[in-house]
Amino acid sequence: MNTAPDAAAGAAKRWREYPPLNLHPVLRHAMEAFNEHGYHGTSVRDIARRVGVTVPALYYHYENKQVLLVTLIETSIRDVLDRCRAAVAEAGDEPVARFSAMVECVVLYMTNRRGLAFLDTEIRSLEPENRARYVALRDYLEHMLLDTVEAGVAQGAFATPIPADASRAVLTMCQSVATWYSPDGPLPPEAIAERYVLLCLSTVGHTGDRTLGPGPPAGAQRGRPRAVTGTRNTFR
Repeated sequence: MNTAPDAAAGAAKRWREYPPLNLHPVLRHAMEAFNEHGYHGTSVRDIARRVGVTVPALYYHYENKQVLLVTLIETSIRDVLDRCRAAVAEAGDEPVARFSAMVECVVLYMTNRRGLAFLDTEIRSLEPENRARYVALRDYLEHMLLDTVEAGVAQGAFATPIPADASRAVLTMCQSVATWYSPDGPLPPEAIAERYVLLCLSTVGHTGDRTLGPGPPAGAQRGRPRAVTGTRNTFR
């Protein structure tokens, strides 16, 4: 049974770079179906039809629908964690730089890998053991951010009196980008990430000055909020 997609070695070291997503065809079609119809609204037969294989052939690669969801969700959260580790390592020890790098990293992921990232909304569909494993990984990411915020508070760079709540709010705000982002608007992912860094610095009570840089260059990849209709977003 294949439970992991192919991945470029060392990709996290280039945490701002997003080559084309290299997923097994079964995973790619499952991701698209889950995003369009939800986990419970998608059958294994639906996925097999999209892939162009029989149901038994699909089961040869992935033993059930739950394994597909687990593989996709864990692929996403582990990639975010690896990229965030690389981002904070590059940023150094200064809390504001580390915090800004983490926010930028998460938002860039939400815009460049929104099909995977949006599946975070399906954690309620995970079986208890799988959910617990995912929550542990997500908590690790939250604690990475909290440690940085607490360091900033200790140094006087951040003024929030509630660092745990502020960290949780920041992460929630960044992850929500995957629910509305579409690549055909006026701002590229980099500009959206820069704006979210500014918003999140305000959330933690950053005591220094920070302003937005210039707008996106001509011809830059663009992105805008996507209108939400019904109960699901689609990513095409």
